[in-house]
Amino acid sequence: MKQDRVVTIYMEANPNPNSLKFVLNFMLMPEGETMDFASQEEAKETAPLAYQLFEKFGYVKRVFYMSNFITVTKDESKEWAEVQHEVKNFIKEHLEAGEPAFVAKAVAEAKALEATGEETDIDRKIKDILEEYIRPAVEQDGGAITYHSFDEGVVKVLLQGACSGCPSSTITLKAGIENLLKRMVPEVQSVEAEGV
Repeated sequence: MKQDRVVTIYMEANPNPNSLKFVLNFMLMPEGETMDFASQEEAKETAPLAYQLFEKFGYVKRVFYMSNFITVTKDESKEWAEVQHEVKNFIKEHLEAGEPAFVAKAVAEAKALEATGEETDIDRKIKDILEEYIRPAVEQDGGAITYHSFDEGVVKVLLQGACSGCPSSTITLKAGIENLLKRMVPEVQSVEAEGV
């Protein structure tokens, strides 16, 4: 028999008006791990909770897991004031019933895929700056930023969760992240979002 868990959730707005961050009273994901789903099909085999959010609520367009929160992005057909409590209650009931948010094997497989070849000193320096200065602020807003690559002065990053499709993400990317990296790593000439 499954042990029932007491789940408390509070909601936080973020700069993306179509995203809402649902903060849990426990760690959902291992530290530094994320899962980002832009469709029900992407969540089908790996994330039962995300899959059901897409299925039950037609306005859900993206589900992102990180640390102790889930960021849900909706389309423009609904206002958060209308639907935030039904999404919150659905997440709460799912987790309190002991149902999984994701398949642990899927996280391990994704991590194995990320393991790439050689890392240069510049790669490490950029990753360290993103981790120390950028990630906490982006995470606070319900999203994540991941280093993708560095080639000929151009840093490419992946934006996930609330950051994906956020109207202010381009400003943040250029005015904030790019300026910081250019100042701290002279080889950096620009920063671009990959796969947006």
